[in-house]
Amino acid sequence: MNNSQLKIYNSLTGEKEIFVPIHQGNVGMYVCGPTVYSNVHLGNVRTFMSFDVIFRYFLHLGFKVRYVRNITDVGHIVDDVDDGEDKIAKKARLEQLEPMEVVQQYTVDFHDILNLFNFLPPSIEPTATGHIIEQIEIVKKIIDKGLAYQVNGSVYFDVVKYNKTNNYGILSGRNIDDMLANTRDLDGQSDKKNEQDFALWKKAEPQHIMRWPSPWGDGFPGWHLECTAMSTKYLGNHFDIHGGGMDLKFPHHECEIAQNEACTGNSPVNYWMHANMLTLNGKKMSKSTGNNILPREIITGENDILSKAFAPSVARFFMLQAHYRSNLDFSDDAIVAAEKGFNRLMEAIDGLKEINVAANSTLDISSWKKACYDAMNDDFNTPILIAQLFEGVRFVNLLKEGTATLTSDDFNTFSILMNAFTVDVLGLENGKTAGNNNEKLEGVVNMLIKMRNEARANKNFALSDQIRDQLIALGIQLKDGKEGTTFTV
Repeated sequence: MNNSQLKIYNSLTGEKEIFVPIHQGNVGMYVCGPTVYSNVHLGNVRTFMSFDVIFRYFLHLGFKVRYVRNITDVGHIVDDVDDGEDKIAKKARLEQLEPMEVVQQYTVDFHDILNLFNFLPPSIEPTATGHIIEQIEIVKKIIDKGLAYQVNGSVYFDVVKYNKTNNYGILSGRNIDDMLANTRDLDGQSDKKNEQDFALWKKAEPQHIMRWPSPWGDGFPGWHLECTAMSTKYLGNHFDIHGGGMDLKFPHHECEIAQNEACTGNSPVNYWMHANMLTLNGKKMSKSTGNNILPREIITGENDILSKAFAPSVARFFMLQAHYRSNLDFSDDAIVAAEKGFNRLMEAIDGLKEINVAANSTLDISSWKKACYDAMNDDFNTPILIAQLFEGVRFVNLLKEGTATLTSDDFNTFSILMNAFTVDVLGLENGKTAGNNNEKLEGVVNMLIKMRNEARANKNFALSDQIRDQLIALGIQLKDGKEGTTFTV
């Protein structure tokens, strides 16, 4: 497929630009991964899902993709540039664990959740702790360039000096003079020359558990340093795409640009991409207010927010109904509606095998194919692609009714693309066909259906309801019909 018209919205320019890879036929993409001190939340899943689809579409177009997504396991400060609590160390202290036990526990959870939602693994998943040497080397280079200074065992990036020859604020659109004017005067307690300066390396106080030796004494790297070290190590000093959540644009990505330019004199990335936020019932997700749901709770139904359990692919389908740069509100009504749409799409794909080909075509498959690619080539517009797939659902129904026909060639094109866009690009799994243990699952569920039917025949409705409800909690929906009981996953 010709990708010459693939356009990406570039946060750096604020415009959609035709994608031109640095190396023909290859894509280098770096995405900021999770800080592993707690369970991955639904907003994280949405961000990573956006880039999973982007990764999948590049693969579909025939690109060779090196997709790098890091694990932040250093346990440095994450809620502000320099101030705040070390979240991994705090969690370790509360649970009386080694920090690396915390890291392992939540890294495993992160992978489990992403597997549940059918994510492709990245090409490389480096950890911050595995790249301390590279981070120290970058700090040395920035000091040598005169754009960082050492104070009491810590090293800070000199934003004001950097801004004399570069533009600190180029990504976020912030003006350094305005930022300096709106910050409080340093009270003498800080080691920084300017309020906007950020830590490249922080001195470890005696109680700080995670620490490494450096030329400036025992310490740990600043938040922004790890992504500069890992992205450039695996993708080079200049690569195609850098992605992450909208909340990382400032200060994290802004500081990454400054670090890279300070080291190499060049802008590191051609296309900056940012995925938008997810709200719950119209409000920000928050554990403290209880307006929160974990990804696994959607699947099990063990929550106070949704009316029932939903299959992972239904939740995935729901999220992809909004463009990755749009806000998305998660609610019971919205995912119930998404489930109906998802089931219609999967029934249509199952129905493809019932269609007979004809001598001529009455449907314009080439225009439909172009519309599908046009959607994805327009900044990966999944909601428009889904609308085109539902046009495909309409085609399937017409073909099954016999009111439309397709030639063998047109049907093959149509069938292959319906599957490719639904399964390969959007990453949706048909509950009836997903998984390797389908036959075993079917056998167990049919045994439970038989037990439920016997319970109903014996008027033991409490037991029959219990079987049905527990299957629903596992994401298995029973459907009672004239020809008996069937199930969907």
